[in-house]
Parts: sequence; C-alpha cells; structure tokens
Amino acid sequence: MDQDSAHHSPWKTADLIFGVPLFLGIGAQAAVPLPWPREPWGLALVVLGVILGVSGLACLVLARREMTALGQPTDPGLATRKLVTTGIFSVSRNPLYLGAGLIFAGVALGFGNPWLVIFLIPALAGCRWWLIQAEENYLAGKFGQEYANYRRSVHRWLGRFSSP
Repeated sequence: MDQDSAHHSPWKTADLIFGVPLFLGIGAQAAVPLPWPREPWGLALVVLGVILGVSGLACLVLARREMTALGQPTDPGLATRKLVTTGIFSVSRNPLYLGAGLIFAGVALGFGNPWLVIFLIPALAGCRWWLIQAEENYLAGKFGQEYANYRRSVHRWLGRFSSP
C-alpha cells in the first residue's frame, strides 16, 4: 500500500466489502432457504439480473479502460496523479463500485437468492462508508478545488447535477 493513497489497509477492498456478503448470502440460502417469486415474475427477475450483471461488467470495463488510458491505477492503495473525470467518470464518480454493486444485484436476481438481496444492503453501506469516504477525503486533499468542482457536477453513484 502506497502512503500517498486513499487506503492504507489491505482489509478495506471492494473484494472483501462485496465478496464476504456475496459468500454469506450464498451460504445462508443453502442453509436457510428463503422463498423467491416464481411465475409470473421469475423469468422477468432472471432477465433483470442478467441486464444488471452485464451493466455492472460494462461499468468495470469502461472505468478500467479510462483509468488505464490516462495512466492511473485502479487500485485505491496506489497513489493517484490525475483526477479522472472523462468517459464513464463523467456520469459516475465511482463506476468501479457501481459496477460491483450491479453485478452483485444481478447475481442475486439472476439466481433467485433473496439472501443476496438482503446482504447487498450492508455491502453497499460498507462500500460507501469504508471505501468511498476514504477516497473522497483523499481526492479532496490532493486535488482541492478541481475535485470540489467535479463533486458538484457528477453524482457519487450515477448521474450529473443540472447546472443552476
């Protein structure tokens, strides 16, 4: 872990924040199965799950490509030299985490696992409070007004603020 980075702990990673709840949800459904809607909603939920999963994967790919093209690391444990505001970052300040959340939701719906829907909530909360907050503080300290302007124009998860 780089000293000039957003995260200094190997335990504060998206892999753990989303991975642990994912495995807990799979295990919980195996141990204590909860019912899941079948017809007429079953197929629609599977299709929605696939759409969410593919959308999440697209977010991850687009974000990694944009960061790589600008020579920036995707690992928050490494120092950032430039604020990335182009490409998918022009509509989401956190497209990597958005992608992970969409994939998680897609798996939950696609495989019909209500426990995963339940465990998605703490995963998103953990992402927000442990990962995103540290990164926002780091970027604000490193890029000052440039980051403040970016925050005022792009939502944390998805969308742009309208001009006054």
